[in-house]
Amino acid sequence: MSSTFSGLSTALSSLYAQRRGLDITGQNIANANTDGYSRQRADLQSVGGPGYPALWSTYEGAGSGVTVADITRMRDGFLENRGRIETAKLGQVTQNQDTLAGIERTFSEPSTTGLQSQLADMWGAWSDVANAPGDLAARSQLLGRTATLADSIRQTYGALEAQWASSHEQLDATVTAVNATAANVAELNQAIQRSTRAGIPANELADKRDLLVMQLADQMGATARPAADGMVDVYLGGTALVRGIGSTDLALTGSTTMEGYRTGADVAPSIVWAVSGEPVSAGGRAGGFVEALGTTITSFVDKLDSVTTNLVSSLNAAHTSGYDLDGNPGTNLFDPAAKAKDITALISDPRLVAASSEPGGTLDGSNAQEIAEIERSVGGPDREYRQMIVNLGNAAQTANRRLDIQANVSVQVDAAREAQSGVNIDEEMVNLLSYQRAYEAAARVIATIDEALDTLINRTG
Repeated sequence: MSSTFSGLSTALSSLYAQRRGLDITGQNIANANTDGYSRQRADLQSVGGPGYPALWSTYEGAGSGVTVADITRMRDGFLENRGRIETAKLGQVTQNQDTLAGIERTFSEPSTTGLQSQLADMWGAWSDVANAPGDLAARSQLLGRTATLADSIRQTYGALEAQWASSHEQLDATVTAVNATAANVAELNQAIQRSTRAGIPANELADKRDLLVMQLADQMGATARPAADGMVDVYLGGTALVRGIGSTDLALTGSTTMEGYRTGADVAPSIVWAVSGEPVSAGGRAGGFVEALGTTITSFVDKLDSVTTNLVSSLNAAHTSGYDLDGNPGTNLFDPAAKAKDITALISDPRLVAASSEPGGTLDGSNAQEIAEIERSVGGPDREYRQMIVNLGNAAQTANRRLDIQANVSVQVDAAREAQSGVNIDEEMVNLLSYQRAYEAAARVIATIDEALDTLINRTG
């Protein structure tokens, strides 16, 4: 049969449980604005009577009270994995968009200072020379605009090279940060393992750990899988970056300069495992940087070189077919082997401009007019440059659209995660009142039993 004092024990267990619930609710409220915090819930479990009767007796009570079986982090594994995947995608498309936006700023088209406008100014100067072939001022203006155009092409190349170098530095910093973050995740895994085995709550440690894993997803496209004793293993493309209490470092290899890669002196920058040297399937922002260094920036540098080669060959061929003001054959305006990084005008004397198609120093501007017509030629540098700018605009527009779509998807996934693991103040206030009322009722039960026992002990007799 049940003890006379069993009611006190039952009520006391309720006091302990409701107080624990109040503590947990207070912890949730305190961390309502803490980044990465997961709300916690006290899992209450009823305590039944003895499963086996004692000798010559049976248990007649309703139960032995309540206990806190566990404190649960309100996290959904599926939503967390989905969040990491979408965060990795968002990081990569964001970096791709940033790269193309930087290239657009470099070319600055359409504008009055872009290469397209300077090409038009140069062709206009050739028309002016054709209309007044003996005017030294018109010839000087032509040479000035030609030199300005060459300077702008070199500056554009320099800006693209600087963007490549900046992206390489950021990728190197990202790899260093990933190594440090992975080591921190391994340390937190070890702390969680020790706490779990000792029966000590490790929810706050798990929150910090999961926040770092989300950072790895953004930086490198990492995914995670649960492991024993509350730990997680972090993977990059199926290979473990963090396994239990250990982590593996990454390294950045390949060319450190854009020209070294473009000339074939070195391979494209890539991320590898530091120990084995095997390539890493990088996503997130790191994947965007690798794509920018290996493809995006260099492809537009190649196109700029192609436009420069077209310009150099077209002008040199037309100019050398004419004659200057003194009747001498025209010479090259540019070095025939010049590329965007080193294009420079070779002529500074206005008398050397080969505007005439006839020898003998005649004031003929027909060759200058033919050169001016290159602007409208189908395979000329203007057409090629405009096509490059159109391709850049299309690529940037596509990147912007992908970023908008992915940002919207990420917002929806994050909202679902927040609904599951975030702290809702209204809900916590309801829990607060619920635990408070239950605590008051348990205290009232104890007071009532105490009065009954006082009657039994002190007033019976």
